[in-house]
Amino acid sequence: MTTAPLPHHPVAVVGAGLGGLTLARVLHVHGIRAALFDLDAAPDARTQGGMLDIHDDSGQEALRAAGLHEEFLDRVHTGGQAVRVLDREGTVRFEESDDGTGGRPEIDRGELRELLLGSLPADTVRWGAKVTDVRPLDGGRHRVTLADGTGFTTDVLVGADGAWSRVRPLVSAARPAYTGVSFVEADLADADVRHPGSTEVVGAGMLFALGPGRGFLAHRETDGSLHVYTAVTAPEEWVDGIDFTDGEAAKAAVLKEFDGFDERLRALVADADGALVPRRIHALPAGHRWDRVPGVTLLGDAAHLMSPFAGEGANLALLDGAELGLALAAHPEDTEAALAAYEARMFPRAAASAAESARGQDLLFRADAPLGLVEMFRGRDD
Repeated sequence: MTTAPLPHHPVAVVGAGLGGLTLARVLHVHGIRAALFDLDAAPDARTQGGMLDIHDDSGQEALRAAGLHEEFLDRVHTGGQAVRVLDREGTVRFEESDDGTGGRPEIDRGELRELLLGSLPADTVRWGAKVTDVRPLDGGRHRVTLADGTGFTTDVLVGADGAWSRVRPLVSAARPAYTGVSFVEADLADADVRHPGSTEVVGAGMLFALGPGRGFLAHRETDGSLHVYTAVTAPEEWVDGIDFTDGEAAKAAVLKEFDGFDERLRALVADADGALVPRRIHALPAGHRWDRVPGVTLLGDAAHLMSPFAGEGANLALLDGAELGLALAAHPEDTEAALAAYEARMFPRAAASAAESARGQDLLFRADAPLGLVEMFRGRDD
């Protein structure tokens, strides 16, 4: 009895997030087919997070390479680049409106993902495909096994599968470490009608309301809601001591960390609709890199997970995907040259952004917060 050969994909991407989809799109533009495998059961299996500011020198460059920049501009959130910084008493220490000339327009992550997905052939992504094992074969090929017992082989394997990547161990033993900051996320729905006080506090775009070691980060979303990131510098086990199945108890436990903050700021959690969601912030070491391993590479958080305090994560994932796609298209007969060229550009860029993100974390939560952030914004505008 013979065993049927496994399906073979010249380019296989594990993970259908922004970076993996951008890679597939750029390859598609150049006539190269990629197969994507994602553990989500369907494209809409879970919400995709909040607003993203897409930088003109990284994320927007990637969208230009993907031939989607004009469609992206049609979807940006008008006014979303506005920013305001408050201290713990609720006093406005810095404010800047969005006059439409900034280089970091905001877009809902879900809308950006829909744009990328819609630009690909319908059968590009296999949903409900959880990777359980990856093994190298000869000649730089790899065999990937999925949770349902099926599998495939590939000439080029790309790990675009996020912080806890199943592909990363092929090239690196590094694992994400806790940064010392935890988020608790909250939403206030139909904010203009149901939460007008919070709408006034947050403003038209992004809010930073900071004190030593903690703060409220919030933004207005395109559906009229407010999304709030409550940030606390705390031991890694802090969130384990909160019962998030009991909404009121969870709110009380989180707000205990914000004694002395203005009640208008505390209302961003106290009045939240739905469950609070905890999230520890992890990062790979700044400057994470690996020696060239035939037939495999990483992009996005799988390659350079960093804290969100420089706004670089999504932008780097987009740019990684675009540059890897362009490198593969430029070296159709030499995969190793393509992967080496991509990594040579990606490593130093990611190292610089990771260092900036770490500095941003220190800046936001230092003892005299929010003065450091105010000084940064004012210096940027000078």
